[in-house]
Amino acid sequence: MTRQRWSEACERNRDPILAVLRRHLHDRRRVLEIGSGTGQHAEWFAQHLPHLVWQASDHPDHVPGIAERLAEAGLANAPAPWPLQAVLSPPGLAPLPAAPLAFDAVFSANTLHIMSWVHVEALFAGLPTVMAGNALLCVYGPFNYNGNYSSDSNRTFDAWLKARDPESGIRDAEAVDALAAAQGLSLVVDEAMPANNRLRIWGR
Repeated sequence: MTRQRWSEACERNRDPILAVLRRHLHDRRRVLEIGSGTGQHAEWFAQHLPHLVWQASDHPDHVPGIAERLAEAGLANAPAPWPLQAVLSPPGLAPLPAAPLAFDAVFSANTLHIMSWVHVEALFAGLPTVMAGNALLCVYGPFNYNGNYSSDSNRTFDAWLKARDPESGIRDAEAVDALAAAQGLSLVVDEAMPANNRLRIWGR
């Protein structure tokens, strides 16, 4: 049996995120989650948004634990997770399954500040390969605005991130908006969330 990972943060933020997703994904059908981590979000959102097929994905090393969690949950709308990660050459997402990839929503939580900026760029470059023409992109996590921290706790968190990995760090919202714009996406929602996080949604 694979030893499942656990995130206390996922337990704390799942309900506030769910409340926003209920409002904005009510007319969606297929969601790709990029960077599913422990799989806790995938299990919770699939359970509470039964009209959605929630496709989890993550680095191949994390897929077995997610698969075990979702298999135990036994949710018909939470299929087995995919191995998927941002790659630099060529920039994009890989490996992509052969199945149709026209997801009408993409979700990712607490990923952009963990990845290097070049991997964030690669992730956005890969979005056209997985998104339908009318898809929404939903990203949860901390953001800076105009180069400024939104709180002292985010400043401290950013210093901790950079001490652990100098290429990580809280991203500037304007820089992420530019990456989204390059893929034909514009910001439609920027919701304040607990613990100085945001849930930002882009669409075409």
